[in-house]
Amino acid sequence: MTEEERGPRERMVFSAAQLIRREGVLSTGMREVAADARAPRGSLQHYFPGGKAQLVTEAVGWAGGYAAKRVARFLAALPEPTPSALFAAMVRQWTDEYETAGFAGGCPVAAATVDWAESVPAARQAAAAAFRTWTGAVAEALTGMGVPQERAGGLATLMISSLEGAVLLARAERDVRALTTVVRELGPLLDAAVDTKGD
Repeated sequence: MTEEERGPRERMVFSAAQLIRREGVLSTGMREVAADARAPRGSLQHYFPGGKAQLVTEAVGWAGGYAAKRVARFLAALPEPTPSALFAAMVRQWTDEYETAGFAGGCPVAAATVDWAESVPAARQAAAAAFRTWTGAVAEALTGMGVPQERAGGLATLMISSLEGAVLLARAERDVRALTTVVRELGPLLDAAVDTKGD
């Protein structure tokens, strides 16, 4: 959905996710979200009667769904789908962003977890659900590439955990080293999980 196709509510959820990924939850205010989304400030109360907590949880949910949809897009773009190639594509979005735009952005789900998980239970629940949605999409893709179902969920968790940790290290170090390292080190392990007995 392009920005022009989004209504004011969708624009505010999208803007909240983008601001959270750059500024964190604590520094993302409702007024900033409305301004970024080019929405009337009065519409915040109309669309989000639960206030900032509702907006944050919806932005986190949106981010989890977006990450899950990207898995399918990455997979469709691979000339030869393999687990290592999928993981490399997932990581490449971050190395590309950091090499071209700098290290300001991170994952909005991770930011919400760090900033609000303990103080706002709904934010923690939304983050957990977002990670489940994303992990489920990765596990499904792995199964489709021949990884046994009993291993796909664990490997999906490993991939996402490694990616999130590498994003954090990259931002701290202002260097993509951690991202390129996880691709190099995990690739062979991921590909070795494919069941070739049926070939």
